[in-house]
Parts: sequence; structure tokens; C-alpha cells
Amino acid sequence: MSRIEFTEASSSPEHGRRPEARSLEERMAAGIILLDKAAGPTSHQLASWARELFALEKMGHGGTLDPFATGVLPLLLGKSMRLTASLLSHDKTYIAVLRVHGGFDEEQLYAAIERQRGRIYNVPPDISAVKVQVRTRRIKKLEILDNDGEYLVLEIDCEAGTYIRTMARDIGLLINRRCELVELRRNRSGIFNLENCVSMQELADAVWLWQEKGQEEALMRLIQPMELLTRRYPKIIVKDSAAASLAHGSPLMKPGLISMPDSVKAGHEVAIYTLKGELVALAELLFSTEEISAKDSGEVARSNCVLLNPGVYPRFKA
Repeated sequence: MSRIEFTEASSSPEHGRRPEARSLEERMAAGIILLDKAAGPTSHQLASWARELFALEKMGHGGTLDPFATGVLPLLLGKSMRLTASLLSHDKTYIAVLRVHGGFDEEQLYAAIERQRGRIYNVPPDISAVKVQVRTRRIKKLEILDNDGEYLVLEIDCEAGTYIRTMARDIGLLINRRCELVELRRNRSGIFNLENCVSMQELADAVWLWQEKGQEEALMRLIQPMELLTRRYPKIIVKDSAAASLAHGSPLMKPGLISMPDSVKAGHEVAIYTLKGELVALAELLFSTEEISAKDSGEVARSNCVLLNPGVYPRFKA
């Protein structure tokens, strides 16, 4: 997507800093850890253990996995927890192992798999804490990776909030067999995949090196900037002065705007950044790119989630 440049500007070297230059304490106040969840504990338990390791008041997780499931589980530290809703809306990819009791006819099976692609009904299972109600989810990809006549290995690329246990049950109903989900591994959540993840043991070792030996290097590599969570949003860049105003709750005014994508519509949610790449806020555009280009002044966006701390940049007229 090409960009429109509205004005030239520079950023003060005395204020703020690029996300990758943040200290360990700054990362712990607003960062993300990509965990490869092991089978056994709940997602909540892992987040609680990690919080105790760091001695932090707040730590959450993005995207619950059942205790028996494994794979990508982002842990959100401090202020990055404000982006939980954004993370939960990411598409997911799973590798699932299903057991079909009594075997199956392959022709029937492939017909059932075909019916589970695209937009499907996906009712939460009885064990879920979510209220049972009729809803739909989009299945972008559903492929059989292996099949031995009793066990199936499926790759599923799906919309956030899809219940794989429900899909297994429905496949069984379509082929008139009891179909049980026996293994589940999430290998992608949005832009994050297993290659980016670490085990709980690796995280504990890194914390020990920091706390007992004063060695920060390993932990610095494991805690990623919260800006990773907003890569999918259209990116707006603003002046230091505009960032300061936004941090205090003010709307984005046209004179503070440096650049933005050239085809964003009014009402779209965007991510606002400083020239140093710091996430300032998530905001709703009040006008389209074309309408903003024609304006000389006035509000162009209003924040719905502010991430930049007040005082990082001084306030003065844009």
C-alpha cells in the first residue's frame, strides 16, 4: 500500500526512543512474550506463573488454549494488555489429530471435510466457558495431512474464536461416527508462529540469569516490543507534538499528521506511531485519506486506546 506524505518533520533526539532500544524495565512495562505452551496447565496458569517469575502486578495472555493443547500463546506484559482485543481477533492455524471410532469411508470423509470449509456454524462445546449460542466462523483452509483409517491429522486455518473440538464433533456427525479431538497444536496466531516462541523453561532460565546473575541479554531477546501486535493496522505517523497531545487524550489534528496510507476509509481503525516507531494509540479515522488530504485543519482521528505514556514528548503547538 502506497503512502501519502503531508509534511516533513524530524523527531527530537532528547525525547522517546525506538522500540528496539528500550531498556528491560521498559519492555517489562509494555511488552510481549511468545510462549510455546506445553500440554497440561491452562493458559491462565501459565500467565500466572510467568507473572510470579517477573514479580509483576499485571500479565495476561492472548488466546486461550485448552489444557491438553499446545503451541503459540502470547503473554502480554503491563500496558500491552490493552491490546488483548486486537490479538484475540487474529486468525489462527492449528494442527489437529482426530480419532474416528469405528473407522470411516474415505469418500464420506472427504465430503464431510468439504462441508467444513468456508463459512460454517461453530457452536461452543459444552465444556467451554462461552455462552452456547449459534454463530458462524470462516474456515480458510482445511486439509488432511495424514490418514490411517482411524486417526486423521488436519491443518486448519481459521477465523479467531473457532472451536476445533466442535469441528471434530461435526465431522463425526456428518460421517455417522464418533469423532474425538485427541491432540491440538496452534502453530500460528496472526503474524506469530512457533519459530518465534520459547518454552516456559527457557523463559524461567532467562529470568534466573537476570535476577541471580545480573545478565539481561537472554531476557531482552525474549520480550518483544508491543508494537508487534499492531502491524496489521494501517500505519499513521505523527509529529512529536501530536504524539504528546494524543498521550493526554486529545484527538489527532491535521497539522500533526506526517503520513498515512493512501486508501483508508473513514471509520477504519488505525495505529498511530511516532517518527521513532513508537506506538502512540489505536484510533478511528474520522475521514477518508482523500478527505484528509483536502483538509488544512481540524480533527482527523480520535483515539480509542492510548499506549504512549504522557510526558514522553513535550506538548507544544503542532
